[in-house]
Amino acid sequence: MILAAEQQSAEVTDWAARIGWVVGLLAFVAFVYWLMRQGWKWRGSLQSDLPELPGVPAEPGDTKLAMTGRYHGSTTAGQWLDRIVAHGLGTRSRVELTLTDSGLAVVRPGAQDFFVPVGALREARLDKGIAGKVLAEGGLLIVTWAHGDKLIDSGFRSDHAAGQSEWVDTLNDMIKTTEGTAR
Repeated sequence: MILAAEQQSAEVTDWAARIGWVVGLLAFVAFVYWLMRQGWKWRGSLQSDLPELPGVPAEPGDTKLAMTGRYHGSTTAGQWLDRIVAHGLGTRSRVELTLTDSGLAVVRPGAQDFFVPVGALREARLDKGIAGKVLAEGGLLIVTWAHGDKLIDSGFRSDHAAGQSEWVDTLNDMIKTTEGTAR
């Protein structure tokens, strides 16, 4: 009989408190997500002075180089953390790059395509990062180009990284040739 008196029933879970904590946590996560979205929209409105992106011409010319890979975004040139979100330039996506005598065609399934005329190209280099994406040294192809009165760095990662050096050399040769004929 003494054993029966010492036994206690198991603690009952306070479901109301647990549900309250879960709902509170979900509300907090939703609020943080909403704040991030508002920040993205605010950044886009600050960059609304950026002109519309030129579309890919129907006949861009003969292909010099072609590449498939990832588009990692665009930033203000020289400021690798200042992401540009206007006109969809901040949207990461798959990409098909095509370099012709008339410029660089950037075709992005699910995002806005754009074209960089050869006269707007300023520099190409291999780097390690761009807003929100850091890779090994030389893992990212960065193309600097002028749009309106702004210089923009756009970051691309090829499916075959070994070919990115050829892109840098070819783009920089085109830029030097274009600058030489413009003078």
